Amino acid sequence: MIYLALFYEFFKVGLFSIGGGLATLPFLYKLAERRPDWLTVQTIADMIAISESTPGPIGINMATYAGYQVAGVFGGIIATLGEVAPSIIIIVIIAKFLAEFDKNPLVKHAFYGLRAAVAGLITFALLKLLSATLLAGGSINYLNTGLYLVFVALVLVFKKAHPLVWILLGAAIGLILRLPS
Repeated sequence: MIYLALFYEFFKVGLFSIGGGLATLPFLYKLAERRPDWLTVQTIADMIAISESTPGPIGINMATYAGYQVAGVFGGIIATLGEVAPSIIIIVIIAKFLAEFDKNPLVKHAFYGLRAAVAGLITFALLKLLSATLLAGGSINYLNTGLYLVFVALVLVFKKAHPLVWILLGAAIGLILRLPS
């Protein structure tokens, strides 16, 4: 029964997460509220950091992780299949009718509106992530907030640096700050 629940929950996430990885985050936060034994807000924040520094989409990485935590390797596979199944189904349907969709002005307008919705979902995810990292425990974490502001300033100044540089720098600073004295 747990496999069916994993497939169903991640099928819903995959079905309504239009816009990719970051757009899945509001749905994953809702899932964490409903199933705290599967995911927590802190787990999602940690998985975002891991997912952004490893290959693969956030939603799929999260589904695999949550499924594995709940029901082992097979649970990870089932949750991942649930996450990707809606996209595969929709792509097959759209591919069948692509020639008709391409020129339709209603479809163009719908995609225009979807961009705003996706931007809203990503903004929501950003605010939740900031809350989980900078306001952990209900008060401002000054060290994390200061590091965040320094990183934003550095990224703005050194725009051409490869994202991997920022990921490795952030990981190194995190390790240094967490080392026992």
